[in-house]
Amino acid sequence: MKGASIALGCALLLGNAGAHAQQHQTCAGPQLGTWALRSFTTEDLETGERTDLLGEHPSGYLSYGPDCRMYAILIKDNRKGPAAFVPTDPEKAELYSGLIAYAGSYTIDGDKVSHHVDASWNQAWTGTGLDRHDPGPSVQDRRQLPAHSYDAREKR
Repeated sequence: MKGASIALGCALLLGNAGAHAQQHQTCAGPQLGTWALRSFTTEDLETGERTDLLGEHPSGYLSYGPDCRMYAILIKDNRKGPAAFVPTDPEKAELYSGLIAYAGSYTIDGDKVSHHVDASWNQAWTGTGLDRHDPGPSVQDRRQLPAHSYDAREKR
C-alpha cells in the first residue's frame, strides 16, 4: 500500500505542475530550446568591471519552453567532485558554492527577458524575478539569447 501512496503522490505533483504551466500563455520565438552555457559574465554598472563569476569555462544549460517555463543549471569551472558518493559537510558546501540552479516561468518584453523563479537552489530567490537585458536588437529579432549573463552560447 505504501508504494501505491508514493505513486499517487507523484501523480498528483505532476498533474499540479501541468495545471500550473497551463495558466501561462504560449510562448514562441528564437529563445525556445536548450542552450549550453559557455560563459557567465557579470558587469559592475558603475565601474564597467567584468567578472567571470563561475570561472573561464563554466558548464550548464538554460532552457526555454513553449509553455513559457524555463530552467537554468549553471556549474562553476573546475568544480571538484566529492571523494565518495555521499559528500562530507565541507564537500557539500564547496559543491553548493559552485552551483546556480532555478526554474520558473518567463516573459519577454522588447530586450528584457524576465525569469519568475518558482524553485531555486537558493531559497531567497524563490518567488522573485530575475531580469536579463539584451544590449542588441530585440530578442524576437535575434537567433541568440540575451547577452547579459549568458554571454556566448550554442543551441543544443
